[in-house]
Amino acid sequence: MMSLNRRVLLSTSFVLLIFIAGMTFTLDRAFYDSARIGVEDHLFAKLLLLMGDTEVEEFGELRVLPNQQDVEFELADSHTYAFITDATGAIVWQTTSSLNKHIPILTLLDQGEKIFEQIQLNRKPHFIYRYSVVWEAPAGSYPLAFNVVTDTTLLDAQIKHYRRDLWGWLGVLAVLLLIAQLLVLRWGLRPLRKVSVELAAIESGQQENLKGNYPRELKVLTDSINSLITHEHKQQKRYRNGLADLAHSLKTPLAILQGALHDQDKAISARHQTIQEQIERMDNVVQYQLRRAATAGSSPGMSLIQLAPMVDRIVRTVASAYRVKQPEVTVAVERKLYLRIDEGDLMELLGNLIDNAFKWCRHRIQIAASYQGDQVLIKVEDDGPGIPSHEIARILERGARADQSTSGHGIGLAVVRDIMQVYEGELLLENCAKQGLCVTLCFNQRFLG
Repeated sequence: MMSLNRRVLLSTSFVLLIFIAGMTFTLDRAFYDSARIGVEDHLFAKLLLLMGDTEVEEFGELRVLPNQQDVEFELADSHTYAFITDATGAIVWQTTSSLNKHIPILTLLDQGEKIFEQIQLNRKPHFIYRYSVVWEAPAGSYPLAFNVVTDTTLLDAQIKHYRRDLWGWLGVLAVLLLIAQLLVLRWGLRPLRKVSVELAAIESGQQENLKGNYPRELKVLTDSINSLITHEHKQQKRYRNGLADLAHSLKTPLAILQGALHDQDKAISARHQTIQEQIERMDNVVQYQLRRAATAGSSPGMSLIQLAPMVDRIVRTVASAYRVKQPEVTVAVERKLYLRIDEGDLMELLGNLIDNAFKWCRHRIQIAASYQGDQVLIKVEDDGPGIPSHEIARILERGARADQSTSGHGIGLAVVRDIMQVYEGELLLENCAKQGLCVTLCFNQRFLG
């Protein structure tokens, strides 16, 4: 695929060429129109001079005085000539420069009518300015038409010279603009090249994340990349810690199993009981570490999840498993409450808390969730026996392993604690004033919808 630098360069060069071509056409057309107006003014000025030198004698005889200042009419090879016609269109006077020129056959003009137009004479373009007047003389009124004609030789030469200069200067301007465009493009794409260099350094292990100071347009991208890298590092660290914890947690039950197999002094039933206990303990440890490793954690682009439907669905699922109890369940979750969290992690959190509440409650369960300032609080409360205070302190301790989980609550609360640590949230456990346990999950502003 074509590089971004080449794409931008080609597209901007194409736009530049179109702009220069359009500007050239516009300037050329404007110059031609201006030159044409100049020809019109030039011919009109000569026509006025001719009218100033014209006289009608007493008996209607036309006489044109020689104009020493206008030599164009006196030269045989001049590009400009003039003639005067009467009411019938017959030529009554013409300049010396018109003797070897073709006189066009023209239509008659109305009194006072002026016309400037382009005509073809001998298959060559010419401009003509015509003006019809009625000359008042002592002997009467005489309609006359003054006509001044010039070919386009001078105009064509002027336009040719202008176009040569125009294309030359525009060519130089285009080269300068392309050079400036290359420099600006190189300067503008420097942050992207810097990102590419830093990503290559990250890939080669020379640095851990993007450290440069980037423009606002790239800040979202670089922050997202850094978040992905951080999320990946945390995930890898959780996997390594999980494997280390799993190995450490399995050492003791494996040693006990090995001792039980070689202990011939104990009865077979006692050894079977020991083996069964350690198998269950190992199963809990493995389940805990697997569920802990499956925690997705926060990552960029994570979608928002509406909390109320998720709570309702989990309550219905868990209630079907505890049909015998049928406790009174009160759900008070704001319908507009959203969390930016992985759906699997949220189901793991709520599933464990609601399952424990159903397991240990006597008659009543309360589930509530609401905004509290810049936090979301999710509370699950039951009227069961609760947890001893010293056990609460241990379950909330960071780094507590599955084989140290609270008696009776299995690995559920340990998994909840670890998931909340991943999401930088807080798990609160407290015994109710009367009876039962109240579990509170606190999510900070970063995970709010």
